[in-house]
Amino acid sequence: MNFAMALDYQSCINCKACEVACKEENGVQLGADKQRIWVGQTEKSIFGNPFVNYYPSQCNHCIDAPCVDVCPTQASYFNDGGLVMVNKDKCILCKGCMEACPYDARYVDDKYVAVDKCTFCYDTRISEGEFTTACQATCPTKVRLFGDLDDEDGELVQVLKKRKFFVLKESDDTVPKLFYLFPEDQNFAINSIAEDTTIHTWDSFKPLIDKATSKRSKQWKNLI
Repeated sequence: MNFAMALDYQSCINCKACEVACKEENGVQLGADKQRIWVGQTEKSIFGNPFVNYYPSQCNHCIDAPCVDVCPTQASYFNDGGLVMVNKDKCILCKGCMEACPYDARYVDDKYVAVDKCTFCYDTRISEGEFTTACQATCPTKVRLFGDLDDEDGELVQVLKKRKFFVLKESDDTVPKLFYLFPEDQNFAINSIAEDTTIHTWDSFKPLIDKATSKRSKQWKNLI
């Protein structure tokens, strides 16, 4: 398995249901600075009319994750399924992983005095045999789709084969697994995507996944 998530961000209404569900499901501390997932917001003006973009985000569970490389105690590691995890018992709070993460997806959990981040609900759902996340299950507009990149017949891959998509900060070469679906509304797309963003198809991105997976899968720990 190679777990990932697609985001139909055009449908996001910034209701915060995903953030609340994540905190409740995973026991995340209260506070805006304690977030495993969040919804970013940018504002623009089109011919004098305000335009707001919402970008749901979280740990990208990068296949070639720099946070794993910099951790001196192996507290940050890959488990089976390509998830990037944190062993809080091994974390010495050096914050190297926080600096290495291009997506600012980690924070300090004061309860454990250790770094925390999104795990795609591994502890509460995946390890129990479920195949969804709390944020996906809660979203009223079906923004999030969790799935397995190795399952060619699965819903996630089928969506990525039908829809164009992009990833954030592709130039960092981390091969992130948070896929933003290209908006079907062309006007929305023009005003929500940077000019230098590479728009991918499944055929153009799959070789990047395969190359990075071949490099890193030997580090995956079979915990499922």
